[in-house]
Amino acid sequence: MEEIKAYENTAKKADIIIAEVGAWSNPISPDPQVAKEAFEKCTASLRLADEIGANCCVNIAGSKSIENWAGPHPENFSEDTFDQIVEITRKIIDEIKPKRTYFTLEAMPWISPESPESYLRLIKAIDRKAFAVHLDPVNMVTSPAVFFRNGELIKVSFKKLGPFIKSCHAKDLILKQGTFMPQFDEVIPGRGQMNYKIFLQELSKYPEIPLMMEHLSSAEEYREGAEYIRNVLEKI
Repeated sequence: MEEIKAYENTAKKADIIIAEVGAWSNPISPDPQVAKEAFEKCTASLRLADEIGANCCVNIAGSKSIENWAGPHPENFSEDTFDQIVEITRKIIDEIKPKRTYFTLEAMPWISPESPESYLRLIKAIDRKAFAVHLDPVNMVTSPAVFFRNGELIKVSFKKLGPFIKSCHAKDLILKQGTFMPQFDEVIPGRGQMNYKIFLQELSKYPEIPLMMEHLSSAEEYREGAEYIRNVLEKI
C-alpha cells in the first residue's frame, strides 16, 4: 500500500493523470477456470485502480470463444451473452465498491458494447454508478459506411456518452484497397482517416479525460503520433 501511495503522489507532483489500470481477461469464457481467473483479475485491478486514483479500470467484455479470448464467436451478440456481461460486471463492481474510480468496458467490434447505442444499453442494464465508459472510436468502426463517416460516429459517441467517459484511446485506421470484403488496419495517428479534428474538439469539452495511444511498436512511432495529435490540437 505504501508503494501504491508513493506512486500516486509522484504522479500528482509530476502533473500526470493515471488514466487506467488494465484488466485484460475473459470473464465470460466458457471455460470455468478461465472465467474464474478473469473475475479475480478484474476485481484485483479495480481495487488497484481505486487505491492508486486511476481514472478507471478497463477491460473488454470478453468472448465466448475458447481459442481467442478477445475474438469473434457466434454467441457473442446473443441476449444470453449480453445478460452474462451485465451480471459479471455488476459482481465485479459490487465486490470492490470503488470510491474513487470506475470499471469500464472498452468497445470492440465483435462483442457488446460495439456502438454508442450498445454502450448506453449496457449502462442502463448494469445500473451501477461505478460503471463508466472507455472510449476508443476505432474499435467501433465496423463497416466502410462508418469508416468514411467516422467523424459522425465520434460526435454521436460524445453526445450520448460524454458524461460517462473516463479515458480514451488514440489510434488511427485505414481501409485496405484491392479486397472484395472490408479489411481494416491500425496505423500511427495521422496516417489514417480517423477524424482527429472532431475527436479533439469533442474531447476538449472534457479536459479531465486523458487520451492515450496504444498498439504502436517503438518510441519513434509514439512520438510521431503524439506530434500529429498535438499539431491538430493547435490548429483547432
